[in-house]
Amino acid sequence: DFCLIPIGTGDSSVAEYIAECQKVLQKSGLTFKAHVASSAYGTNLEGRWTEVCKAIHDCHVAVHQLGAPRIATDIRIGTRTDREVIPGEGNDRKVRRVEEILASKENCI
Repeated sequence: DFCLIPIGTGDSSVAEYIAECQKVLQKSGLTFKAHVASSAYGTNLEGRWTEVCKAIHDCHVAVHQLGAPRIATDIRIGTRTDREVIPGEGNDRKVRRVEEILASKENCI
């Protein structure tokens, strides 16, 4: 998960910059999903460590090229070695598992 924040653009809207970043992610071939709910901003990004880091780097380059003089990015990274996770399937699998648990609990009530 990462949240890229353009700074010093002179505009309170960051939509143009985030749209450009989404274009970069589309070209990367990695699995990603933006989440822009009322309290959560950012993008889930799945792939190999080096590919994910390159994609975030490329987002910075693209947003700077649009004129943002500064960028702040928060990154949350999860890795695991106890089992093989196919790049692009990890987050969906986690969500499905939680939904399965909730569905089974509802049937028990």
